[in-house]
Amino acid sequence: MTYEIVKSLHIISIIAWMAGMLYLPRLMVYHADATVGTEMSETFKVMERRLLKAIINPAMAASWLFGLWLVQIADYWSSGWMHAKFALILALTACHGLLARHVREFASDSNDRSTRYFRIINEVPTVLMIGIVFLVIFKPF
Repeated sequence: MTYEIVKSLHIISIIAWMAGMLYLPRLMVYHADATVGTEMSETFKVMERRLLKAIINPAMAASWLFGLWLVQIADYWSSGWMHAKFALILALTACHGLLARHVREFASDSNDRSTRYFRIINEVPTVLMIGIVFLVIFKPF
């Protein structure tokens, strides 16, 4: 029973984390086009900060916590697919950190990135998620 509860909490956490990781760069696409100091720009700052602090950060922490607990329960420490999954999760966590840095840059009106950059960054979490899901489902090695 513990395994199923922890797995459920892990999946719920991942859904929240990924929802935020997909939405935040999309907000940044539009924010990059907003003129600094306008009401629109200030609204994007609030939306980005709240999304990061209230949803993405706690969801990432919970995903890591429940994920490591699952690895312990199921004893996946020596599985090759788990090592590959960890690498992709580390990349997703680095992407999270990059987005957090961009939130700070927007907050201080120091963003110098284009909408094109944020459109590309918006795809990174999706690609990582696809790799993670395939590793978990197929456990190829």
